[in-house]
Amino acid sequence: MSSSNDYAHNPDHYGFQTNAIHSGQEPEKWTSRTVVPPIVMGTTFKQYEPGKHAGFEYGRSGNPTRNSLEECLAPLEKAKYALAFASGSAALTTMSYLLKSGDHILTVDDVYGGTNRFFRNCANRMGIETSFVDMLDLELTQKSFKPNTMMVWIETPTNPTLKLVDIKAVCEIAKRKNPDIICVVDNTFASAYFQNPLELGADIVSHSLTKYMNGHSDVVMGAIMLNDEKLYERMKYLQNAVGAVPSPFDCYLASRGLKTLAFRMQAHMHNGLKVAKSLSENPRVEKVIYPGLESHPQHELYKRQMKGFGGMISIYIRGGIDESFRFLSALKLFSCAESLGGYESLVEHPAIMTHASVPKDQRAVLGIDDNFVRISVGIEDADDLIGDLNQALEKAIPNN
Repeated sequence: MSSSNDYAHNPDHYGFQTNAIHSGQEPEKWTSRTVVPPIVMGTTFKQYEPGKHAGFEYGRSGNPTRNSLEECLAPLEKAKYALAFASGSAALTTMSYLLKSGDHILTVDDVYGGTNRFFRNCANRMGIETSFVDMLDLELTQKSFKPNTMMVWIETPTNPTLKLVDIKAVCEIAKRKNPDIICVVDNTFASAYFQNPLELGADIVSHSLTKYMNGHSDVVMGAIMLNDEKLYERMKYLQNAVGAVPSPFDCYLASRGLKTLAFRMQAHMHNGLKVAKSLSENPRVEKVIYPGLESHPQHELYKRQMKGFGGMISIYIRGGIDESFRFLSALKLFSCAESLGGYESLVEHPAIMTHASVPKDQRAVLGIDDNFVRISVGIEDADDLIGDLNQALEKAIPNN
């Protein structure tokens, strides 16, 4: 690698798509001047003399390919720093080490099933208590803080019922309670293209890069973005100490995925809105949840807080578990599979698949029922996707 920083790309001067292509990717970094950052697979690095190295010592502590990805991720979230992890869950686990036994986490009730599972079954074993609260109710949210609350975990839009939490309002409540409370926002469903929580008062933004940010369903990875230097140094230390880091090859793939993020999100939104409108008119569908529709309960917040939305739609079909199974089985273009945010269209049954680990009584309160289906609309031709959904609904509910 070159030692000069004169060539460094300044993301403050450029727009989202330019930064996605150029930040951290400067050819001048490498003696070969390769336009695409190389995949550096080496796990250890030769030192000039004991304790004097060229910026890298050991692969867990730092890697040139990972550094390039992190430098690209930061400006996309309007952040100074970014750190990559082996998965979104690995990022969550590492952040939990910012807390200690006896601390309390306040989180949204409709949180991703894996996050729910970690808080209930893992963090609690470390003596960390978690309260799950409907954060749409700001008065209830305010009352739910405790003297030992040290982290607020916001997910918006939520997974899978697509509720929107007012990031600015909740972060302001938290900071009034205690300026030392760390406010984290899981921005996976929105992506950095459509929502930037740091500008709304969050301390840390968390992503499952597996989803929209990478967008190709071929990488499992997580990341955090933040602005506070001291908090970054703590997390950088924990990234190395906990060791849940991604491979250089996966970092290369995720960096490649970011190059088309803006265009993919525009296509996801175009298709998502078109599919949502079509499903809203289908008599075999009881309810469609999509923030971009005026029928969404928090549509006004959506317009204030987000620049748009992707391809995530949740629906209630007419019937129950049998109709849901027939619907999922009859689809041809949509694959019945977990995950989301790839270029391909996916569909799943949260109560049985992604949110099976959420207690049944909690699923009932959230509305994750037997006729509830989550759809990840890809970037195929929208009319083809609409046709596939319609024919599957007709087969699942023939006598509507």
